[in-house]
Amino acid sequence: MTMVCHRPEGLEQLEAQTNFTKRELQVLYRGFKNECPSGVVNEETFKQIYAQFFPHGDASTYAHYLFNAFDTTQTGSVKFEDFVSALSILLRGTVHEKLRWTFNLYDINKDGYINKEEMMDIVKAIYDMMGKYTYPVLKEDTPRQHVDVFFQKMDKNKDGIVTLDEFLESCQEDDNIMKSLQLFQNVM
Repeated sequence: MTMVCHRPEGLEQLEAQTNFTKRELQVLYRGFKNECPSGVVNEETFKQIYAQFFPHGDASTYAHYLFNAFDTTQTGSVKFEDFVSALSILLRGTVHEKLRWTFNLYDINKDGYINKEEMMDIVKAIYDMMGKYTYPVLKEDTPRQHVDVFFQKMDKNKDGIVTLDEFLESCQEDDNIMKSLQLFQNVM
């Protein structure tokens, strides 16, 4: 049986498309190839890699949503180009780019809106990923409370959905969200 390998576009092209230097791209590619020798990662492998970061919880559902956000072409696999493009936005993108990417992650069904059901799915996935040993101990209704607070803040016109514009505006008004977007600014 032969394994089909994917070779990424030229580094110069990726350097022009991302906020990474050629050297940084080489380091990222080595790490990617080490975990994914074929040059492509499928969802199951992605989940296994991601789960290693959350040993006390179940990261599979959140990893599924994250994988779908990385897999922008919905092919069922993430190539190095997909991975590095997302990483470039998350680590070095503008505030607007980071928020748009996050909105896309939360918009599970890709209809251009975040509804309460989607937000509940995301929040539950985050709690599952963190595990049962969080402090303080979470109550059963904590995810619902977080979703209600999210919608109180974000759903400006109270129509039961959050649009990209509402999301962008609300996030930019929130000092904690704005500070959290700067956390990984100097990584790499």
